[in-house]
Amino acid sequence: MSTRPSPPIRFGLIVIGDEILKGARVDAHLGAFKRMVGERGHELAWHWLLPDDPEALIAHLRFSMGRPDPVFVCGGIGATPDDHTRECAATAADLDLVRHPEAKALLEEKFGDEAYPNRILMADLPAGCGLIPNPINRIPGFSLGGHWFLPGFPQMAWPMAEWVLDRDYGVSALIQERAFELRGVPESALIPLMRDLGAQFPEATLFSLPHMGEDAHIRLGFRGRDRIDEAIAALRERLDHDGISYRACS
Repeated sequence: MSTRPSPPIRFGLIVIGDEILKGARVDAHLGAFKRMVGERGHELAWHWLLPDDPEALIAHLRFSMGRPDPVFVCGGIGATPDDHTRECAATAADLDLVRHPEAKALLEEKFGDEAYPNRILMADLPAGCGLIPNPINRIPGFSLGGHWFLPGFPQMAWPMAEWVLDRDYGVSALIQERAFELRGVPESALIPLMRDLGAQFPEATLFSLPHMGEDAHIRLGFRGRDRIDEAIAALRERLDHDGISYRACS
């Protein structure tokens, strides 16, 4: 992993595939990307799960390309008729789909004559895009408009994403999380406390996470990079002042 210092970055994640929406496969990307960006001190800010539908893909990619967040996109870059991501990315960016010479050479080297007529379609990419190396089978992904387009297969997508993260984004200070477990108090009673401490520590995120059922309780704490020890001390002091019982979470 790169140790180059970097400011914290908010990433988006788009996972594409009818097979996930219809239940044939379970999405493993969300947890993996949360881990990958989190262990580098960054944040996965949002996640979309989209169908293999060109109209939906174009609309969502146009929207996300207009935002500042870098985005990982997994799925739909193959050569079968249900793989629409390459063409939809080009359309969303108002670019032509053209045969990328370096991608063409990689596919010809890998498959020889069998690259034609179908596998070579994976070299048809948005004009001017960059390539992302694939250490598993050498069929590249591509980059465009702050988006990193990867295969849907986790064993390929994840090492490719780590290469992107280490090459382009470096490491920021890790996010810390400290919390207390509260019982016998309704969440509504915590609103004044949360309003006051949230304003006192704007550098951190104050969160309240209720748990229902037999073991009903509320996890109340702070998440962030700065002033977490100070914020959690202030939260402890306020809970004591308000007579709310608590215990520190492990």
